[in-house]
Amino acid sequence: MGSSILPDLGAEILIPVCAVIGIVFSLVQWLLVSKVKLSPGPDSGSPGNNGAGGKNGYSDYLIEEEEGLNDHNVVIKCAEIQTAISEGATSFLFTEYQYVGIFMVAFAILIFLFLGSVEGFSSKSQPCTYDKSKMCKPALATAIFSTVSFLLGAVTSVVSGFLGMKIATYANARTTLEARKGVGKAFITAFRSGAVMGFLLAANGLLVLYIAINLFKLYYGDDWGGLFEAITGYGLGGSSMALFGRVGGGIYTKAADVGADLVGKVERNIPEDDPRNPAVIADNVGDNVGDIAGMGSDLFGSYAESSCAALVVASISSFGINHELTPMLYPLIISSVGIIVCLITTLFATDFFEIKAVKDIEPSLKRQLIISTVLMTIGIGIVSWVALPSSFTIFNFGDQKAVKNWQLFLCVAVGLWAGLIIGFVTEYYTSNAYCPVQDVADSCRTGAATNVIFGLALGYKSCIIPIFAIAVSIFVSFSFAAMYGIAVAALGMLSTIATGLAIDAYGPISDNAGGIAEMAGMSHRIRERTDALDAAGNTTAAIGKGFAIGSAALVSLALFGAFVSRAAISTVDVLTPKVFIGLLVGAMLPYWFSAMTMKSVGSAALKMVEEVRRQFNTIPGLMEGTAKPDYATCVKISTDASIKEMIPPGALVMLTPLIVGIFFGVETLSGVLAGSLVSGVQIAISASNTGGAWDNAKKYIEAGASEHARTLGPKGSEPHKAAVIGDTIGDPLKDTSGPSLNILIKLMAVESLVFAPFFATHGGLLFKIF
Repeated sequence: MGSSILPDLGAEILIPVCAVIGIVFSLVQWLLVSKVKLSPGPDSGSPGNNGAGGKNGYSDYLIEEEEGLNDHNVVIKCAEIQTAISEGATSFLFTEYQYVGIFMVAFAILIFLFLGSVEGFSSKSQPCTYDKSKMCKPALATAIFSTVSFLLGAVTSVVSGFLGMKIATYANARTTLEARKGVGKAFITAFRSGAVMGFLLAANGLLVLYIAINLFKLYYGDDWGGLFEAITGYGLGGSSMALFGRVGGGIYTKAADVGADLVGKVERNIPEDDPRNPAVIADNVGDNVGDIAGMGSDLFGSYAESSCAALVVASISSFGINHELTPMLYPLIISSVGIIVCLITTLFATDFFEIKAVKDIEPSLKRQLIISTVLMTIGIGIVSWVALPSSFTIFNFGDQKAVKNWQLFLCVAVGLWAGLIIGFVTEYYTSNAYCPVQDVADSCRTGAATNVIFGLALGYKSCIIPIFAIAVSIFVSFSFAAMYGIAVAALGMLSTIATGLAIDAYGPISDNAGGIAEMAGMSHRIRERTDALDAAGNTTAAIGKGFAIGSAALVSLALFGAFVSRAAISTVDVLTPKVFIGLLVGAMLPYWFSAMTMKSVGSAALKMVEEVRRQFNTIPGLMEGTAKPDYATCVKISTDASIKEMIPPGALVMLTPLIVGIFFGVETLSGVLAGSLVSGVQIAISASNTGGAWDNAKKYIEAGASEHARTLGPKGSEPHKAAVIGDTIGDPLKDTSGPSLNILIKLMAVESLVFAPFFATHGGLLFKIF
């Protein structure tokens, strides 16, 4: 079998050091962003760059000076708007976290009671699950430690989302001010802010998990099976918070967005983000709570779960049985190297290459994905060589499968490259540089109906290649290393999470920057620059969602494998009625969940539209710009609706595995998990891409960059109005239902895994009665 080249001490030093480097790097990026001043002065917004010549599109004069606008007032106005957005986002998240906190405590008690009752709350040692000849720690210990790790994961997830939102609201006005000097300056500010979030989240997730493992080891000692079974609570905590963050934030942002667009753009013919629109602050707040805080928690959940799934399987393979620490920590070492790779990749965007013009933005972001993937492939190769023995065995449903270290390298690499393929296919279907979106824009000539038909067709078609990419990576990784292979393939896809999140957070920050420019009454040339940043950000946000969905599919399959092993199911036979009914119900769940979230956005948007119309009709001088709208009422409508409406979809996802496991048993539950995975992935991909395509078709017409686009425009034309309707329909698809579905499939799987000991012992009550 042999041992790994990297000694145990090396692994124990490498992981925390890489995590700390990630945290330090994010703080350095934050310091660089903070040099852009939000107080008026002779050097307003210039971080001491007067000698920088023409670097990154920067020139020594500001557009305001050229056009004779008062620079002093512009800066003060930007600072005021930023404060309003930041306060709105903070107050919403605090309200949301109060409700989520109650749930967190209640669910923690539930975990303790269910898992403790497996052996009747006995504190005696018991035979090990996978090797009855050995004695392991009692079920009560698993209950206590699973509860602790659940709370740890939940708190880390909440903190990740909150920090991301704080950084985004800190950077949005600074990006606007930098846009006065050139598109390159604005890009760097927005991208650096995204990097702060990406690195903080990746490093925090890794560090907390590593510390938890070491603290739990003080009690568990040599019982690694029990230790890593208890650690799975960390993934459950992360994802359950992400679900509420995603659904609550998604309902908030889209209610405001739909209300602002329908009344402002379609009925009143005023620009997006016009300060006369009462819903405009709520719309900009929504970008931060949905796209930033929600996305951060979501990807943290994926990362935590794929690490937990890999660790659970490894603990019952030769790594765990022989107590080989370095190979056991292989998943964490991959993530550690990922942080260093992403750090180098980020420098390519901020320091090595200059952004001189608008056309350089999208290639620069795409370069990030390619560079990080290529460098990570080399990193995985080195890690697989030094951290793994040349051959070892992996648990495969009761048997031990012999695996070589190069096979495990291929498993991780196939996940990594599948992620890149999914990213680029998503970009092809959602970027207005390619023909699918241009076809959708062209269909707006004949009205909203043809736009909707074309958009739906595009979404369905965009599933084909990503599904094949996921299928190939599953086949390859399972053939080489069983369920462990799938878990590390998911980790491979998420290994460049810091770069992925930086690119993803960049989008909403640019979107907010454009909104602030419009509200502060800045020059149309600045708005053009922020629009160009935002259009690229829209595509990258779609790429980020593609990554999240692809990794969720692999993660939930790996968790499903771990659940089947833990619940001692030898085979999942589709032909048995118990499993088949589960399969049917599971496939229906994503539809039920999507119906709930779509309806919630619709009913919240209805209230928003009525309020915006009321203000336009009853506040004298609002359209003329002499009176101010009542922003606070619109913010309150969004907040109240999202808090109230996030509970039913959350309850559906959290209660389904418990009800099925307790009343119908583990076989039916395995069917439910498989069904929800298969249908959830398809709906999530098509919903995200349809919405992204409609949004960019609208932007394509608005920008009027090509001859074709100019024939469809300008803003306010009939094709443009049809495009706005398409965009409005797509909003809840791409920002509420689609992204929440990947949490649904992961969360049900990880919850089933955590409760597997209880279901295996006491589950299936109905079948026992009859």
